[in-house]
Amino acid sequence: MSSEILSVLEYMEKEKGIPRSDMIATIANALKTAAQKGVNSGQELKIEINPKNGQLHAWALLKVVDSVGNPKTEIHLEKAQAVKPGALLGEVVEREINPAELGRIAAQTARQAVMQRLRQFEKDRIYDDFKDQVGNIVTGTVRRRERNDLFVDLGKAEAVMPGKEQVPGEEYAPGERIRCLLMEIESTPRGPEIILSRASPKFVRRLFELEVTEVADGTVKIEAFAREPGYRTKIAVTSTDPKVDPVGACVGARGARVKTIVRELGGEKIDIIKYFADPREMIIEALKPAVPREITLDERNHRILLKVATDDLAVAIGRKGQNARLTSRLIGWRLDIEEFKAVGADPEGDAKRKLVAALGVADEVALRLVKAGFVSLELFEGVGADDLVGAGFTPEDAAEIIARVSRKQS
Repeated sequence: MSSEILSVLEYMEKEKGIPRSDMIATIANALKTAAQKGVNSGQELKIEINPKNGQLHAWALLKVVDSVGNPKTEIHLEKAQAVKPGALLGEVVEREINPAELGRIAAQTARQAVMQRLRQFEKDRIYDDFKDQVGNIVTGTVRRRERNDLFVDLGKAEAVMPGKEQVPGEEYAPGERIRCLLMEIESTPRGPEIILSRASPKFVRRLFELEVTEVADGTVKIEAFAREPGYRTKIAVTSTDPKVDPVGACVGARGARVKTIVRELGGEKIDIIKYFADPREMIIEALKPAVPREITLDERNHRILLKVATDDLAVAIGRKGQNARLTSRLIGWRLDIEEFKAVGADPEGDAKRKLVAALGVADEVALRLVKAGFVSLELFEGVGADDLVGAGFTPEDAAEIIARVSRKQS
């Protein structure tokens, strides 16, 4: 049995990385517990395993008495002194027993304990290996799909990407290499479960940190972020160094940096804009190329009413309202977009108001003059009272109007 124990200890230590002392304690406790429940029921045992040669030793712990009532737990004084010279009444002595007496059940229990310890160790190892990688990007191989969940082999462990964390439209084939964000490690009855994501906004943020050195070192900060996975991402950036253009740093020379990220995201569009603390400036920047014609801020309800020209309406709202939603999330305000309608497109009313101001006539008279074609003072040149009578005015009214025009022109 010692050779078997030694081989188990060596295998666990070399292949699995479980310390020898840990396995020795596991086997000894399992043997002791099983033996005390089996043929050695009711007996107190002590078990030791030599870490060098795997030799197993077992002892029965017996109390020294002058009259034995239970031979499994007590020993007569004379016999105790034979085992341990000088033993005294009430003392506990150790009497070595043959390990074979522990029984077959104890051996099977020890084997089960070893396997259980191995499983527990691997669970602990998975947790220890990946707990510090939460929030980082990991690379793995697609293994299989069960229902809507995708299982990915990360080398040391298998992880799962739930359906809600997958990007709509992306297909993942078995054997395909894939990069994901390690979102979290959840404790389950089966052990730690590693949760991956490609749909989280943090995935895109980490890609920028890996691809853009200025973001990684803190020179460029991503202040606001909004994403609809598979369609579009908007980020707002600032720079702590006035010499560094935050948008240019993220885009890269000829768009090299952002193109790398777009390829990783399967063609998802990325809008990078400069961040402004003022929501009015932010909304103008975020909606480009659409140009807001009128912006109304409701500070109390955190809402913005935005009016844009008819030509810009489709651009501002975006496909299925996508651009409006992303912009709203980016600035953190509720966004309402309406069509801008110009005020003052009333030439007849404008002409009437000008005649009232110039001649001092009533609104009704001024309107009749406009309808007759007299929309400005210049058109009265060469016009007499008879001409106005022909246009429907009474001789008295016509004379009064001509007199007013003459005084204004003189």
